[in-house]
Amino acid sequence: MSDLPRLNGIIAALEKGIAFSAFSPIDQQSAIAMTNSKFDGIVFEAEHNPWDAGELSLALQFMLDRRAIAGSGSVAPAVTPLVRVPVNGVEMAQWQAKQALDSGVYGVVWPHISTAEEAYNAVAACRYPRLPDKPNFEPQGIRGDGPTRACRYWGITNQEYYKKADVWPLDPNGEILVVIQIEDTKGIDNLEDMLKNVPGIGVILIGEGDLGQELGYPREYDHPELLKAMAEVVRICKDNNVVVGHPHANPGNMQRIMDEGYRFIMSGPTRSYAGLEKGLELTGRS
Repeated sequence: MSDLPRLNGIIAALEKGIAFSAFSPIDQQSAIAMTNSKFDGIVFEAEHNPWDAGELSLALQFMLDRRAIAGSGSVAPAVTPLVRVPVNGVEMAQWQAKQALDSGVYGVVWPHISTAEEAYNAVAACRYPRLPDKPNFEPQGIRGDGPTRACRYWGITNQEYYKKADVWPLDPNGEILVVIQIEDTKGIDNLEDMLKNVPGIGVILIGEGDLGQELGYPREYDHPELLKAMAEVVRICKDNNVVVGHPHANPGNMQRIMDEGYRFIMSGPTRSYAGLEKGLELTGRS
Protein backbone atom coordinates (compact mmCIF):
# COMPACT_ATOMS: atom_id res chain seq x y z
CA MET A 1 0.00 0.00 0.00
CA SER A 2 1.02 3.62 -0.21
CA ASP A 3 2.21 3.54 3.43
CA LEU A 4 4.77 0.83 2.65
CA PRO A 5 8.31 2.15 2.29
CA ARG A 6 9.81 2.51 -1.17
CA LEU A 7 10.89 -0.96 -2.33
CA ASN A 8 12.62 -0.17 -5.62
CA GLY A 9 16.05 1.23 -4.78
CA ILE A 10 16.64 2.52 -8.30
CA ILE A 11 13.46 4.59 -8.17
CA ALA A 12 14.40 5.80 -4.68
CA ALA A 13 17.76 6.99 -5.99
CA LEU A 14 16.19 8.65 -9.03
CA GLU A 15 13.74 10.50 -6.81
CA LYS A 16 16.79 12.02 -5.10
CA GLY A 17 19.01 12.42 -8.17
CA ILE A 18 21.21 9.77 -9.78
CA ALA A 19 20.95 5.97 -9.76
CA PHE A 20 23.88 3.63 -10.39
CA SER A 21 23.45 0.26 -12.05
CA ALA A 22 25.22 -2.38 -14.13
CA PHE A 23 24.46 -5.34 -16.34
CA SER A 24 24.98 -8.75 -14.77
CA PRO A 25 24.91 -12.34 -16.03
CA ILE A 26 22.01 -14.44 -14.82
CA ASP A 27 23.83 -16.80 -12.49
CA GLN A 28 24.17 -17.51 -8.79
CA GLN A 29 27.68 -16.19 -8.19
CA SER A 30 27.01 -12.94 -10.01
CA ALA A 31 23.81 -12.50 -8.01
CA ILE A 32 25.67 -12.95 -4.73
CA ALA A 33 28.41 -10.55 -5.76
CA MET A 34 26.02 -7.89 -6.98
CA THR A 35 23.74 -7.97 -3.95
CA ASN A 36 26.79 -7.16 -1.81
CA SER A 37 27.78 -4.25 -4.06
CA LYS A 38 27.03 -0.54 -3.71
CA PHE A 39 24.88 -0.38 -6.83
CA ASP A 40 21.33 0.89 -6.45
CA GLY A 41 20.22 -1.87 -8.77
CA ILE A 42 21.38 -4.30 -11.42
CA VAL A 43 20.04 -5.43 -14.77
CA PHE A 44 20.20 -9.15 -15.41
CA GLU A 45 21.22 -9.44 -19.05
CA ALA A 46 19.05 -11.70 -21.22
CA GLU A 47 19.18 -9.91 -24.57
CA HIS A 48 22.57 -11.28 -25.61
CA ASN A 49 22.56 -14.15 -23.13
CA PRO A 50 20.07 -17.03 -23.28
CA TRP A 51 16.61 -16.34 -21.86
CA ASP A 52 15.96 -18.76 -19.01
CA ALA A 53 13.14 -17.86 -16.62
CA GLY A 54 14.18 -20.64 -14.26
CA GLU A 55 17.74 -19.34 -13.98
CA LEU A 56 16.38 -15.82 -13.48
CA SER A 57 14.23 -17.00 -10.57
CA LEU A 58 17.20 -18.81 -9.05
CA ALA A 59 19.48 -15.78 -9.41
CA LEU A 60 16.85 -13.63 -7.72
CA GLN A 61 16.79 -15.98 -4.75
CA PHE A 62 20.58 -15.72 -4.42
CA MET A 63 20.23 -11.94 -4.20
CA LEU A 64 18.35 -12.34 -0.91
CA ASP A 65 20.48 -11.79 2.17
CA ARG A 66 18.34 -12.64 5.20
CA ARG A 67 20.61 -10.97 7.75
CA ALA A 68 20.80 -7.75 5.72
CA ILE A 69 17.04 -7.70 5.22
CA ALA A 70 16.35 -8.33 8.90
CA GLY A 71 18.85 -5.66 9.93
CA SER A 72 17.43 -3.06 7.56
CA GLY A 73 13.93 -3.21 9.02
CA SER A 74 12.49 -3.29 5.49
CA VAL A 75 11.64 -6.02 3.01
CA ALA A 76 13.21 -3.91 0.25
CA PRO A 77 16.28 -5.53 -1.34
CA ALA A 78 19.66 -3.89 -0.80
CA VAL A 79 20.20 -3.95 -4.58
CA THR A 80 17.16 -3.83 -6.85
CA PRO A 81 17.01 -6.43 -9.65
CA LEU A 82 15.73 -5.61 -13.14
CA VAL A 83 16.05 -7.70 -16.30
CA ARG A 84 16.69 -6.90 -19.94
CA VAL A 85 14.49 -9.09 -22.12
CA PRO A 86 15.66 -10.42 -25.51
CA VAL A 87 12.94 -9.10 -27.80
CA ASN A 88 13.35 -6.03 -29.99
CA GLY A 89 10.53 -3.51 -29.91
CA VAL A 90 9.31 -4.34 -33.41
CA GLU A 91 8.56 -7.91 -32.25
CA MET A 92 5.89 -6.53 -29.86
CA ALA A 93 6.47 -9.39 -27.42
CA GLN A 94 4.93 -9.45 -23.94
CA TRP A 95 5.36 -12.91 -22.48
CA GLN A 96 8.95 -12.52 -21.35
CA ALA A 97 8.11 -9.36 -19.42
CA LYS A 98 5.20 -11.19 -17.80
CA GLN A 99 7.40 -14.10 -16.75
CA ALA A 100 10.11 -11.76 -15.49
CA LEU A 101 7.74 -9.66 -13.40
CA ASP A 102 6.05 -12.76 -12.02
CA SER A 103 9.50 -13.95 -10.89
CA GLY A 104 9.89 -10.81 -8.80
CA VAL A 105 12.04 -8.34 -10.75
CA TYR A 106 11.25 -4.68 -10.18
CA GLY A 107 11.40 -3.61 -13.80
CA VAL A 108 12.10 -4.46 -17.40
CA VAL A 109 14.61 -3.05 -19.86
CA TRP A 110 13.31 -3.18 -23.44
CA PRO A 111 15.92 -3.10 -26.22
CA HIS A 112 15.51 -1.46 -29.62
CA ILE A 113 12.38 0.63 -29.11
CA SER A 114 11.92 2.81 -32.18
CA THR A 115 8.26 3.95 -32.30
CA ALA A 116 5.54 5.17 -29.98
CA GLU A 117 3.59 1.99 -30.71
CA GLU A 118 6.51 -0.14 -29.52
CA ALA A 119 6.94 2.03 -26.43
CA TYR A 120 3.23 1.74 -25.65
CA ASN A 121 3.47 -2.06 -25.88
CA ALA A 122 6.45 -2.09 -23.51
CA VAL A 123 4.64 -0.09 -20.83
CA ALA A 124 1.34 -1.95 -21.30
CA ALA A 125 3.07 -5.32 -20.86
CA CYS A 126 4.24 -4.21 -17.41
CA ARG A 127 0.79 -3.13 -16.17
CA TYR A 128 -2.29 -4.97 -14.96
CA PRO A 129 -5.60 -4.24 -16.75
CA ARG A 130 -8.08 -1.73 -15.33
CA LEU A 131 -11.40 -0.27 -16.44
CA PRO A 132 -11.34 2.80 -18.70
CA ASP A 133 -12.93 5.00 -16.04
CA LYS A 134 -10.11 4.37 -13.56
CA PRO A 135 -7.18 6.79 -13.12
CA ASN A 136 -4.15 6.31 -15.35
CA PHE A 137 -5.95 3.93 -17.71
CA GLU A 138 -3.43 4.49 -20.50
CA PRO A 139 -1.33 2.66 -21.50
CA GLN A 140 -3.96 -0.06 -21.17
CA GLY A 141 -2.47 -2.89 -19.10
CA ILE A 142 -2.18 -6.38 -20.58
CA ARG A 143 -0.16 -8.22 -17.93
CA GLY A 144 -1.78 -11.47 -16.86
CA ASP A 145 -2.68 -12.07 -13.21
CA GLY A 146 -0.31 -14.49 -11.51
CA PRO A 147 1.91 -12.68 -9.00
CA THR A 148 2.26 -15.35 -6.31
CA ARG A 149 6.03 -15.73 -6.69
CA ALA A 150 6.54 -11.98 -7.06
CA CYS A 151 4.60 -11.30 -3.85
CA ARG A 152 6.69 -13.84 -1.99
CA TYR A 153 9.90 -12.34 -3.35
CA TRP A 154 8.85 -8.79 -2.49
CA GLY A 155 7.73 -9.90 0.97
CA ILE A 156 4.25 -8.41 0.76
CA THR A 157 0.68 -9.65 0.38
CA ASN A 158 -1.13 -10.04 -2.92
CA GLN A 159 -3.28 -6.99 -2.29
CA GLU A 160 -0.25 -4.92 -1.31
CA TYR A 161 1.49 -6.08 -4.47
CA TYR A 162 -1.42 -5.07 -6.70
CA LYS A 163 -1.28 -1.56 -5.24
CA LYS A 164 2.48 -1.27 -5.70
CA ALA A 165 3.01 -3.15 -8.98
CA ASP A 166 2.34 -0.27 -11.35
CA VAL A 167 4.79 1.72 -13.40
CA TRP A 168 6.66 4.73 -12.03
CA PRO A 169 6.40 7.71 -12.40
CA LEU A 170 2.91 7.38 -13.91
CA ASP A 171 1.95 6.04 -10.49
CA PRO A 172 4.15 7.91 -7.97
CA ASN A 173 3.85 4.94 -5.59
CA GLY A 174 4.57 2.41 -8.32
CA GLU A 175 7.57 0.10 -7.95
CA ILE A 176 7.87 -1.16 -11.55
CA LEU A 177 10.47 0.62 -13.67
CA VAL A 178 10.06 0.54 -17.44
CA VAL A 179 13.32 1.29 -19.23
CA ILE A 180 13.24 1.60 -23.00
CA GLN A 181 16.40 1.66 -25.08
CA ILE A 182 16.85 4.08 -27.94
CA GLU A 183 19.38 2.41 -30.19
CA ASP A 184 18.85 3.78 -33.70
CA THR A 185 18.14 7.00 -35.55
CA LYS A 186 14.51 5.99 -36.08
CA GLY A 187 14.10 5.86 -32.32
CA ILE A 188 15.64 9.30 -31.96
CA ASP A 189 13.31 10.68 -34.64
CA ASN A 190 10.30 9.25 -32.79
CA LEU A 191 11.45 9.91 -29.22
CA GLU A 192 9.51 13.16 -28.81
CA ASP A 193 6.33 11.35 -29.89
CA MET A 194 7.00 8.53 -27.42
CA LEU A 195 7.57 10.80 -24.45
CA LYS A 196 4.60 13.04 -25.16
CA ASN A 197 2.10 10.26 -25.89
CA VAL A 198 3.19 7.21 -23.87
CA PRO A 199 3.01 7.84 -20.10
CA GLY A 200 4.77 5.39 -17.83
CA ILE A 201 8.24 5.39 -19.39
CA GLY A 202 10.59 5.61 -16.42
CA VAL A 203 13.98 5.78 -18.13
CA ILE A 204 15.34 6.24 -21.63
CA LEU A 205 18.57 4.25 -21.91
CA ILE A 206 20.73 5.05 -24.92
CA GLY A 207 22.13 2.01 -26.71
CA GLU A 208 25.28 3.70 -27.93
CA GLY A 209 26.78 0.47 -29.25
CA ASP A 210 23.97 -0.23 -31.73
CA LEU A 211 23.54 3.47 -32.49
CA GLY A 212 27.23 3.69 -33.32
CA GLN A 213 26.88 0.66 -35.60
CA GLU A 214 24.14 2.35 -37.60
CA LEU A 215 26.04 5.64 -37.81
CA GLY A 216 29.08 3.78 -39.12
CA TYR A 217 31.29 4.19 -36.04
CA PRO A 218 31.07 0.87 -34.17
CA ARG A 219 32.70 0.91 -30.74
CA GLU A 220 33.95 4.45 -31.31
CA TYR A 221 32.21 5.78 -28.23
CA ASP A 222 33.89 9.19 -28.42
CA HIS A 223 33.13 9.84 -32.09
CA PRO A 224 31.63 13.33 -32.54
CA GLU A 225 28.70 12.08 -34.64
CA LEU A 226 27.72 9.52 -32.02
CA LEU A 227 28.05 12.06 -29.21
CA LYS A 228 25.92 14.50 -31.23
CA ALA A 229 23.15 11.91 -31.63
CA MET A 230 23.29 11.05 -27.94
CA ALA A 231 23.13 14.73 -27.01
CA GLU A 232 19.89 15.00 -28.99
CA VAL A 233 18.39 12.15 -26.94
CA VAL A 234 19.45 13.89 -23.73
CA ARG A 235 17.91 17.17 -24.91
CA ILE A 236 14.57 15.56 -25.74
CA CYS A 237 14.47 13.74 -22.41
CA LYS A 238 15.25 16.91 -20.48
CA ASP A 239 12.55 18.82 -22.38
CA ASN A 240 10.03 16.14 -21.38
CA ASN A 241 11.31 15.62 -17.81
CA VAL A 242 12.20 11.97 -18.36
CA VAL A 243 15.29 10.31 -16.90
CA VAL A 244 17.99 9.48 -19.45
CA GLY A 245 20.55 6.73 -18.96
CA HIS A 246 24.10 6.01 -20.16
CA PRO A 247 25.24 2.37 -20.52
CA HIS A 248 29.04 2.70 -20.54
CA ALA A 249 30.24 4.85 -17.67
CA ASN A 250 33.77 4.59 -16.34
CA PRO A 251 36.09 6.69 -14.16
CA GLY A 252 37.29 8.63 -17.17
CA ASN A 253 33.90 9.79 -18.48
CA MET A 254 31.83 9.80 -15.28
CA GLN A 255 32.11 13.55 -14.63
CA ARG A 256 31.18 14.38 -18.23
CA ILE A 257 28.21 12.02 -18.16
CA MET A 258 26.87 13.62 -15.00
CA ASP A 259 27.47 17.12 -16.33
CA GLU A 260 25.51 16.28 -19.47
CA GLY A 261 22.49 15.25 -17.42
CA TYR A 262 22.50 11.46 -17.39
CA ARG A 263 20.82 10.16 -14.23
CA PHE A 264 20.60 6.37 -14.77
CA ILE A 265 24.28 5.53 -14.99
CA MET A 266 25.53 2.04 -15.78
CA SER A 267 29.14 1.00 -15.24
CA GLY A 268 30.57 -2.44 -15.73
CA PRO A 269 31.72 -4.43 -12.68
CA THR A 270 33.44 -7.07 -14.82
CA ARG A 271 36.99 -6.17 -13.78
CA SER A 272 36.45 -3.68 -10.98
CA TYR A 273 33.95 -1.33 -9.44
CA ALA A 274 36.07 1.72 -10.32
CA GLY A 275 33.32 3.40 -12.32
CA LEU A 276 30.80 2.98 -9.53
CA GLU A 277 33.24 4.23 -6.92
CA LYS A 278 33.97 7.33 -9.01
CA GLY A 279 30.26 8.02 -9.40
CA LEU A 280 29.62 7.61 -5.69
CA GLU A 281 32.51 9.94 -4.94
CA LEU A 282 31.22 12.63 -7.30
CA THR A 283 27.73 12.44 -5.81
CA GLY A 284 28.95 12.49 -2.20
CA ARG A 285 27.78 8.93 -1.56
CA SER A 286 31.11 7.17 -1.14
